[in-house]
Amino acid sequence: MRRDTFLKSMAALAAGGALPLSAFAAANVKMMIPANPGGGWDTTGRALGKAMMDSGAASTVTYDNKGGAAGALGLAQFVNGSKGDGNALMVMGAVMLGGLITGKPPVSLSQATPIARLSSEYNVFVLPANSPFKSMAEVIAQLKKDPGSVKWGGGSRGSTEHIAAAMIAREAGVDPAKINYVAFRGGGEATAAILGGNVTVGGSGYSEFSEYISAGKMKALAVTSDARLPGVNIPTLKEQGINVVIGNWRGVYGAPGISAEQRKTLTDMILKALKSKSWIEASQKNNWTPAVLTGPAFDKFVDDDFASLRATMVKSGMV
Repeated sequence: MRRDTFLKSMAALAAGGALPLSAFAAANVKMMIPANPGGGWDTTGRALGKAMMDSGAASTVTYDNKGGAAGALGLAQFVNGSKGDGNALMVMGAVMLGGLITGKPPVSLSQATPIARLSSEYNVFVLPANSPFKSMAEVIAQLKKDPGSVKWGGGSRGSTEHIAAAMIAREAGVDPAKINYVAFRGGGEATAAILGGNVTVGGSGYSEFSEYISAGKMKALAVTSDARLPGVNIPTLKEQGINVVIGNWRGVYGAPGISAEQRKTLTDMILKALKSKSWIEASQKNNWTPAVLTGPAFDKFVDDDFASLRATMVKSGMV
């Protein structure tokens, strides 16, 4: 049977109810990554896409990077361009929530469809290799002396590293509104700025900086976790007398207006991918902590985290 005849026959069977429409729902996934290449969302999205293909959950995955405004530009494109599309996914997470709180986006996250939380990652703060500072204590001393002289570099406004920097300032007795934070549109830009010595301190997910730390191109100061990361000899902020702990979770959303069946199909595909060898290896390599959550529990988590982040940002003088 010719391929086009076969496809027409299968489509006819689906239309007639002999095959479930979900059998076709997401064979060719379109992944929106609302950030520039090289950052945490990009790494997560491409690792997830590979896992979906390796596990047989999807036959192909294509990627669309659209950076800017803590993911709000990519969110707007996703919401406006993928309505009802059961093949569409968008990477998102805590950074997007923070950006939506500080910005004035043209669309709302609630217009898209929650699918799953995937993992959590903690931030690491680093110095350029040629920095005159040697420790977080020295950075804090300079911050107290002249807040504007310490240039913090990281993701978009409202990112977890931005919030962490404001929280560090508050803990040090410095007005968080006075911190000099330079927002970059993606992890690649932030990394280049740190390597070039264009910022005093850089912050991002550990996975984005690990190779540069290992190579001696960045000096790690602290991680934002409650305890040291497994296999990573970097002290926490808490160990250094700075009571700041903040994680950076990542997840995926589906398109606006998809059916309950389409949502379930996408959820099942994601769960299948997360069990694959390639996803497990990517998680271990990048020090991602598994944090899988789906369905109503994920819906509630996002709502609660929105409220919690807003409260933290208000307390830190960011909103």
